[in-house]
Amino acid sequence: MRLIIKDKYDDVCQYTAEYVLARINEFNPTAERPFVLGLPTGSSPIGVYKKLVQFHREGMLSFKHVITFNMDEYVHLPRDHPESYHSFMWENLFKHVDIQPQNVNILDGNAKDLEKECTEYEAKIAAVGGIELFLGGIGPDGHIAFNEPGSSLSSRTRIKTLAYETIIANSRFFGGDVNKVPKLALTVGVGTVMDAREVLVIISGAGKALALSKCIEDGVNHMWTVSAIQLHPRGMIVCDEDATLELHVKTVKYFKSIEKVHSLLTTEGSKVGLDGKVRYSEAQ
Repeated sequence: MRLIIKDKYDDVCQYTAEYVLARINEFNPTAERPFVLGLPTGSSPIGVYKKLVQFHREGMLSFKHVITFNMDEYVHLPRDHPESYHSFMWENLFKHVDIQPQNVNILDGNAKDLEKECTEYEAKIAAVGGIELFLGGIGPDGHIAFNEPGSSLSSRTRIKTLAYETIIANSRFFGGDVNKVPKLALTVGVGTVMDAREVLVIISGAGKALALSKCIEDGVNHMWTVSAIQLHPRGMIVCDEDATLELHVKTVKYFKSIEKVHSLLTTEGSKVGLDGKVRYSEAQ
């Protein structure tokens, strides 16, 4: 697992957006071979989405052959509600880029059969060959998507009851009124996220420092569901300095030193790719 530590949130967003840009362009997607991208909502990715939109406007990035799957959606919140994740994604990313509407996949929290909706969502992911890169954020309690503490680390897309702490945290999007926050959501499972070929989690702010320390320095624990990233062969966390406040100094120094070496190995013209794998020329 890689831990990339940046000075502040803006730097986290810049690094993450540039990484997504490079991964998509390196993949060189086509209609027959699209790039499949998993996406989060909430406050963490907003800065990333702004920079991806900028890259698109500058002609550096196209979403024409990108298929997206979002992590979650509230249950029984109207699709056009300003705080639905459908509205969030179109407002912050999709309407600003050239993605094809049929390539956007967001769980329907108003489906007549919610369990069927979850099962079919998993089937859609499998039908396109799985997710190439899953972006994620976490809550202060270390939950990824809406996989609250105590969730199974092998869980799949399903209906989930939100923890009260999550409801309080999300009330800021509903005028501070916890009574307006939906109590149920549809969410991809921890297992769904970890099935992606690569997972990148954004963590920023002192409020998530304890969760980061549990994820990095403690073992895998279903009470901190993001800790499952420890088991992923290509897991990456991009965080700011504030988020490292609960980490040991030697842990921070270690990961910073590793990234110094990695940056030297992945410079232009090197034989090491973004994923750290050695590239071989055709002659070899």
